[in-house]
Amino acid sequence: MIRNSSLWPVALLWATWAQAAPVEPPERMSWLDNGTIRIGVDLDRGGAITYLADAKQGTNLINSFDLGRQIQMSFYSGPVPFTPQGKQPPDHWRHIGWNPIQTGDCFGHPSRVVEQSNDGRELHVKCVPMQWSLDDEPGECTFDCWITLDGAVARVRSRLDNRRADKTQYAARYQELPAVYTNGPLYRLFTYSGDRPFTDGELRRIVKRPGEPGPWSRWMATENWSALVGDDDRGVGVWQRDCFEFHGGFAGQPGKGGPHDDPTGYVTPVQLEIIDHDIRYEYHYELIVGSLTEIRRHVYAQGRQPLPPDWRFDRERLHWHLTNATDAGWRLAGHWAIQLEKPDPYLVSPSWFWQAAERPRLVIEAACRPGLAGPAQVFWRTVAEPNSSESRALSFRLPADGEFHTTVVDLSTAPTYRGGITGLRIDPTPEGHPGDWIQIHRIALLGPAEAGKLENSPASDQKSKLDD
Repeated sequence: MIRNSSLWPVALLWATWAQAAPVEPPERMSWLDNGTIRIGVDLDRGGAITYLADAKQGTNLINSFDLGRQIQMSFYSGPVPFTPQGKQPPDHWRHIGWNPIQTGDCFGHPSRVVEQSNDGRELHVKCVPMQWSLDDEPGECTFDCWITLDGAVARVRSRLDNRRADKTQYAARYQELPAVYTNGPLYRLFTYSGDRPFTDGELRRIVKRPGEPGPWSRWMATENWSALVGDDDRGVGVWQRDCFEFHGGFAGQPGKGGPHDDPTGYVTPVQLEIIDHDIRYEYHYELIVGSLTEIRRHVYAQGRQPLPPDWRFDRERLHWHLTNATDAGWRLAGHWAIQLEKPDPYLVSPSWFWQAAERPRLVIEAACRPGLAGPAQVFWRTVAEPNSSESRALSFRLPADGEFHTTVVDLSTAPTYRGGITGLRIDPTPEGHPGDWIQIHRIALLGPAEAGKLENSPASDQKSKLDD
């Protein structure tokens, strides 16, 4: 769906707009160096990555013009604006809301490292992040990062442990997983965004289009990576196996500038996520130093995301989120229990990629409140059409007797369910009412043979397209 640009991440505005104080040169670093690449984190600035380079060449690729750059963790939630105990953000940051970031705040206060270790093989830092838009306001959370090196690759595991006193469930926001800022010479942004991933198709250069909303571009990276490179096609790639949507671009004069200069490239893999008050949220990514060819070869060697999507909601939401609906929090107890008490409630899948012809059957294992009004609807997104539309939708019925049933929807009956599909929206009911609910154990997309086994099972309830 099209999101209001005011909900885009804080890192989407560069330092000239931020009016943030430029950082001083790093004082206290922790390093890993395997002879191929060298990486460094600044222990005086939350342990954010401020140095990444080819170990022999020694040119730092990472920008640190202010505390909103670097390679760092950053999370977003409500309320908007975020004004704890009446503390007010600057007017130009009021739209950011709750936003702890790893390096520090826009007033120049760095985040505080509370634990750190480095045995030469694995580097670990833990910090209390600062709220970006507030003056000296630590977040009610901690960030952890673990870094190891393997050849030209830095593998990073990142974790948020949230401990907010405010237990409100706020709407999903885009999360930077992570935010990556490079220096001015790395101004060319590339990815693969076509519908034949992992076939060595032509790469696409991401360039800001006239009239494109927001300060940066948005795109589907159907091979789960994007890279910022220089004129020699060398730079740094970011691979995030769980992410198919990326944001980024370049700001300032292309081709010039170092770590403390304003020009910067930006790229981030993103997910729309609900960040609960007590959530433990973990993700992994890799930074690959090299040429576009080398970056892509590394990604191919790791293998693609398993297809088709088969989400089993035993413990977590699995990157799905809710609109006009609520749940009891991120810790699920064998199924996803959702309250559908607001107008037009629906569920939205994470961005993904599959071929419609290979996965024509939607399977939903769910229980609905007895008498829940129907029909339900499913919408699908494509690379070219990222928004929900009635032209890409199908109605169907969910059994509403309070018991769990397996519903199979034949998406191939819709003439627009064709080509590459990038995600789903499911409306369990056209209009929520007090007391309405659904409990979901599984949502999957299956091929005809797999779905046939379900359809032939006595325990299944076969529901295809709406016939009446």
